[in-house]
Amino acid sequence: MPKVSNRSKKNTSFSARGKGRKRYPKLIRFIDLFSGIGGIREGFEQAASDIGLKTKCVFTSEIKDSALQIHAQNHPGEKVWGDITKVDAKSIPMFDFLLAGFPCQAFSSAGSRKGFADPRGTLFFDVERILQEKKPIGFLLENVEGLVNHDMFNDDERPDDCDLPESAKNRGVKIGRTLMTILGRLEKAGYRVEWRVLNSSDFGVAQNRKRIYIVGTRHKKPDLNHFEKSSQTVKEILEHGLPTADSPFIKRLLQAYSLDELPGKSVKDKRGGVGNIHSWDIGFKGPTTARQREILNKMLTERRKHDYAKEYGIDWMDGMPLTLKMLKRIFKDRNLKKMLDDLVDKKYLKLEHPKKKLDDGSRVQDETLPIGYNIVSGKMSFEVNEILDPDGRTPTLVAMDMQHIYVVDGPGIRQLSLREGLRLFGYPEEFKFNIEEEAGYDLLGNTVVVPAIKAVAKRLLNAAFTEVKI
Repeated sequence: MPKVSNRSKKNTSFSARGKGRKRYPKLIRFIDLFSGIGGIREGFEQAASDIGLKTKCVFTSEIKDSALQIHAQNHPGEKVWGDITKVDAKSIPMFDFLLAGFPCQAFSSAGSRKGFADPRGTLFFDVERILQEKKPIGFLLENVEGLVNHDMFNDDERPDDCDLPESAKNRGVKIGRTLMTILGRLEKAGYRVEWRVLNSSDFGVAQNRKRIYIVGTRHKKPDLNHFEKSSQTVKEILEHGLPTADSPFIKRLLQAYSLDELPGKSVKDKRGGVGNIHSWDIGFKGPTTARQREILNKMLTERRKHDYAKEYGIDWMDGMPLTLKMLKRIFKDRNLKKMLDDLVDKKYLKLEHPKKKLDDGSRVQDETLPIGYNIVSGKMSFEVNEILDPDGRTPTLVAMDMQHIYVVDGPGIRQLSLREGLRLFGYPEEFKFNIEEEAGYDLLGNTVVVPAIKAVAKRLLNAAFTEVKI
């Protein structure tokens, strides 16, 4: 009698359940690549448990030391393999599902968006080679929304619908070369593939976080349409009575604004609007007059106008310097230059040349063009970036700004606690996260939303184990 392989033995242990004639194995084995703190695994295991399935993680890969600490706390005794690029696919134990949140920085607007030109972007091909070698039942991949339009085609070179991968046809949305390559390779590996961009705020967390989910099985395309929606607000995840922050910047902020005025406000020198507080509004870099604040607020919008780019003879960019001549057309004040130079001395403004665009898309100052005044700004200019509205949701939380998100608590304001951060990603209360704050914020900014993963994983499992009529 021929010897039965482990996979054959495992997949003969099915039972039929329910009207939909689902056929489930007694045990589902999976691997977790680029595991981070284990959010995809958490959501997948929850989904399987709800269906009544037992799971076993047979292989985990992660290289970040802080993530490994969290893995050890939540899955003590499990071995974690390191760099997946150095792992021979043949050495990986047999498994049924591959889970991977392959690195997103190469496709993210918060990163360089170099895609496959970035070594981190090529890690998808390690996912592909493992699928090709082990041929599991299915997979679940998660990445940033920017993957959809990364490396877009020009209109004159866009492929006809018949040349697209099946999972990219008739979607009513244009996709770039990168996603088309990924979908095509997954289909060539033998999978029926589906993908959607979903917002985590529809899955019961108080965070707007759009991500692409790509799933597939070997015999049926999962359905990622019409999820049941649920919602949550920030006040539902907050702790109370924690120590508040105290610094020169926060003292000035609280002197200028009451605690009732702060929720929902951003603190940036980059944008205007009633929802934004600027450093000059609180005199952080030095006192300003009402007229100086008027000039600064007007410059926020004027420096974005296309007319100034034409006047300089450069390609338009958001946030161009304005010459004294340009500003005199807007502000009629005999003390204009004196006020502007005082703002330069206090570092609210800086003097710089307009920037020309190079062939590679980067910008450098063009010293042949007149010098102008520009606002000193940056996304992370100050320790406080945003004070959350308890009745709203957070913006997309990313690693570089997690430490700059504050909430009102009692007599002051404070950073989000790590437990609050976990709740914003839907992690269960029993999830262990004993780590110092800076590393914790970094890990949270790169993790996944567990309830969204759970919902997608349920659809994947249902598709994988639906009995196919021949």
